[in-house]
Amino acid sequence: MTQKTILITGCSSGIGYDAAHGMRAAGWRVFASCRKATDCGRLMSEGFDSPLIDYTDSDSIYSGLADVLEATGGTLDAVYNNGAIAIPAFVEDLPRAALRDVFETNLFGVHELTRAVLPVMRNQGHGRIVNCSSVLGLVGGRWKGAYVASKFAMEGLTDSLRLELRGSGIDVVLIEPGPITSKMRKNSAVMFEQLIDWRGSSRAEEYGGLLARFASKDAPDTFELPPSAVTAKVRRAVEAKRPKPRYYVTKPTYFAGFLRRILSTRMLDAVLARG
Repeated sequence: MTQKTILITGCSSGIGYDAAHGMRAAGWRVFASCRKATDCGRLMSEGFDSPLIDYTDSDSIYSGLADVLEATGGTLDAVYNNGAIAIPAFVEDLPRAALRDVFETNLFGVHELTRAVLPVMRNQGHGRIVNCSSVLGLVGGRWKGAYVASKFAMEGLTDSLRLELRGSGIDVVLIEPGPITSKMRKNSAVMFEQLIDWRGSSRAEEYGGLLARFASKDAPDTFELPPSAVTAKVRRAVEAKRPKPRYYVTKPTYFAGFLRRILSTRMLDAVLARG
């Protein structure tokens, strides 16, 4: 039996790193991509194929995919679009450049890689496109406007793609994690300091809570799960004969999905404002 192949983005740490190891342990040939050459080298030392793919660099998307297809003989069974960034801030303090950076990585790069992969999957008659969204693709959140906007957009784009590919043999799936142990908070703190003029904000004093979270980078969130919880759902998404359109991960995602179905917008806002 031919070994199944999967390309996973954002594998330097966290969800992507765990997914790479978990899918390899499940018998898949994993192409564990990263956006930095040093991280690719580290993963290659662990025995992975590790193409360089940076969602903000079109050339790297096409060259990285070309490396994958050269290694597989021109086929690819699944893609897991996992790479993402976050720049926390009140929406009114988000400069255009910060919002653009988030969308370049979280949506535009994902879209470009997906478009590049689809002809391959059409030609072979099957494939799985798995996009990593978030509980914040279901509901909003304070300080998270840029990330929320990108994930809401991913949800809509993915839903449309799934409808358009109906009957093609290509399945399109969303993974929606809540709090997962990763370096996201640490990485977002660096981008926050670089791009957000919070000291000059009319709401500077309100940033105290956010700065306190940065100061406790290693403190887990309530209901936080390890990345392996996401990997388990990714495996279901790519191995199920008939995958679900969405896979929730963590209690907050199930709770948010439930509340969004039963509450009015005003009532949901009240709940989210307390949380």
